[in-house]
Amino acid sequence: MKFTHLKSLSLMLLLALFLVGCSGEAEKVVEKPAPVHIESGDECHICGMAITRFPGPKGEVITEKEQTVHKFCSTRDMFAWVLQPENVMRKHTLYVHDMSQTEWASPDDTALIDAREAVYVIGSERKGAMGQTMASFATEAAAHDFVMEYGGEVVRFDAITLEHLNTEMPMGDMHGDMHGEMKH
Repeated sequence: MKFTHLKSLSLMLLLALFLVGCSGEAEKVVEKPAPVHIESGDECHICGMAITRFPGPKGEVITEKEQTVHKFCSTRDMFAWVLQPENVMRKHTLYVHDMSQTEWASPDDTALIDAREAVYVIGSERKGAMGQTMASFATEAAAHDFVMEYGGEVVRFDAITLEHLNTEMPMGDMHGDMHGEMKH
């Protein structure tokens, strides 16, 4: 008889725990904010340069709590901000251009993709706002196609470090003028 009573008591306790769990506040499902259009007068959050005046992929960060939008003239500047110790562990929303879907000279904001899911090419001959930049792509296949044409190394988001940002082309390849164009 005691076993049946203990079994009933255990069942009631489990039911009570289940009801308490269900009656508590439901977990908030936070919808990812949509990318924000980069306007012609927008300035880079890192260097202050006019973002749309330069070629190559751009980046933007929407902060986790404040939902503040920080725009960057290059993926390299975005990563310079994201990889700072005070930002690296935060769950900010990050966007970059999928360069397989837009022109290098003037990326279209309809091609913005989740930066954490993108694949990057580091060390290519293509230049961005501050010279060396990281080309961003939605797929690994598109990144490899880019490498075949422009060189570089394919790297995933989680593998990018501050050392990647400081990597320049080998000195023997730096025969460009101050605009980053190669002289022949």
